[in-house]
Amino acid sequence: MNSSNPPTHPAPRLRAPKGHERIDCHVHVLDPQRFPYAADTRYRPLAAETGSVDDLGHVLDAHGVSHALIVGPNSGYGQDNRCLLDALARGAGRYKGVAVLANDASRMELQDLQAAGVVGVAFNPALLGVDHYLDTGPLLERLRDLGMWAQFQVQADQLVRLAPMLGDSGARLLFDHCGRPDPRHGVAQAGFEALLAFADTGRACVKLSSLTKCSASPFPHPDAWGYVQALVQAYTPDALVWASDWPFLRAPARIDYGPVLALFEQLLPDPAVRRAIWWDTPRRLFGFGDRPWPGA
Repeated sequence: MNSSNPPTHPAPRLRAPKGHERIDCHVHVLDPQRFPYAADTRYRPLAAETGSVDDLGHVLDAHGVSHALIVGPNSGYGQDNRCLLDALARGAGRYKGVAVLANDASRMELQDLQAAGVVGVAFNPALLGVDHYLDTGPLLERLRDLGMWAQFQVQADQLVRLAPMLGDSGARLLFDHCGRPDPRHGVAQAGFEALLAFADTGRACVKLSSLTKCSASPFPHPDAWGYVQALVQAYTPDALVWASDWPFLRAPARIDYGPVLALFEQLLPDPAVRRAIWWDTPRRLFGFGDRPWPGA
């Protein structure tokens, strides 16, 4: 054999131990090599903050995560959903998506996205402000009629102003990152109380994710644990899901996937509660398959 031309073999696939049924309900795919960012993007992610759909698959495989909900990022892409749709197509059922759209997106546009695996639309008052979304009542109604999710990333007390519109819409509501309460004010602050109140509607769900966004302390963010416990009590595991927020855009300090998973296990020691939040609830709410992905 010619030693100068060694045989090539496919890279080994990283696999976590069997028996881990998990769904990550907030990740981003950023692939500027295949899908360049818009020239006027609000934020151009650094190389260490990017991750292709192949990178995502390796991360999920290594940590025993079966499926993921890919959220179109305002950073880099904004309303350009080509990268998201490519990831959904290449995932062949492993992924569902949440798209970023104009406030006047039509029913036909929503139906086309829904057929491609998109289950909701992202609204980001934490970035764009509440006023930017005050004209979205008709869009919320279209989402309601199609059974799609209106995913809101709010912070501090923004939900107080939005609550009447969201309540009247009848739409299914998905709140990012524990509602991003102000870490200085605890569970009694008005915005977080508004979030807890939506549990009674029976059409709201919250992502237990990105504690760094509601904490003033370094990892493991003990000042945010009270928010998690309050959400578990109000929503129950039937309306809560878990998410990593990979690849951790604009994080104030280093974040790694493994410790984020371990922290969740520490906060929710009951295996039945974890299984519901990791697997049963997101599978039911977002339409994932009833079996783990073969590589997980």
